[in-house]
Amino acid sequence: MHFVKAKGILSAQNGMNLYRGCSHGCIYCDSRSKCYHMLHDFEDIEVKENALDLLAYALKHKRKKCMIGTGAMTDPYIPLELELETVRKALHLIYEYGFGFTVITKSDRILRDIDLLQKINERTKCVVQMTLTTYDEDLCRKIEPHVSTTRERFEVLKRLRDAGIPTVVWLTPILPFINDTEENISGILDMCIEAKVYGVICFGMGLTLREGNREYFYEQLDRFFPKLKEKYIRTYGNQYMIESPNNNHLLELFYQKCKMSGIVHDNEQIFQYLHTFPEKEIARQISLWDLELK
Repeated sequence: MHFVKAKGILSAQNGMNLYRGCSHGCIYCDSRSKCYHMLHDFEDIEVKENALDLLAYALKHKRKKCMIGTGAMTDPYIPLELELETVRKALHLIYEYGFGFTVITKSDRILRDIDLLQKINERTKCVVQMTLTTYDEDLCRKIEPHVSTTRERFEVLKRLRDAGIPTVVWLTPILPFINDTEENISGILDMCIEAKVYGVICFGMGLTLREGNREYFYEQLDRFFPKLKEKYIRTYGNQYMIESPNNNHLLELFYQKCKMSGIVHDNEQIFQYLHTFPEKEIARQISLWDLELK
């Protein structure tokens, strides 16, 4: 790891990256793409040493409460987080200043902070987003080698359900000729149904490949799936959007199962839900004020 001083911490959409780079080793990771201008090795984690000061200042001076998000570019629950506790300290600030919180992760390390996630959710709103790509545990260990397996993430979803914390699942990416099967999609959705997730985000059955992540992905295909790289090249060339030949059938299955189980599956509706701050505390204060006047 290495430390840098950041100029800012919150994006225009109130997202933040406390770390840059990742050690999970997922073979398809888009964050490796050169367009993100990461000037260090991907596994050499960049730590923003002044992130908490910047966050405290930003929250203190915001005119309106909102949802604060993290995890879009780098999973914040990398092993380094157990040592530095930057995410946990950020959660304390978010709770202290009365903001909402949402996070995308693949790690069961998030359970370390379930106490703070509950406190935030009780006061305002907290939504945990969990990526699930494959129902097969052995396959999971190949394509996502250094992170919690799907079964372990499923246990996290159930713990969050029992704690009253809403969850959203990202069903992406689906890798052609690897996990683009009816059995896989059904297996993942059955987990979502049991865990009572609010919604499932899906952009279609496929993945994106561009300079930086394409090369890494092909290296891993050679390592774990011999001769599959050549099939990708023959089928897709240098396309950015890589769509499974089973896309239409699997999407129909996805929509049917979500509709039957009452799981929200409209991406726009889910993103609106994730970004909507509920004003719970304000509503509670107004109710108390009304009681005092009666």
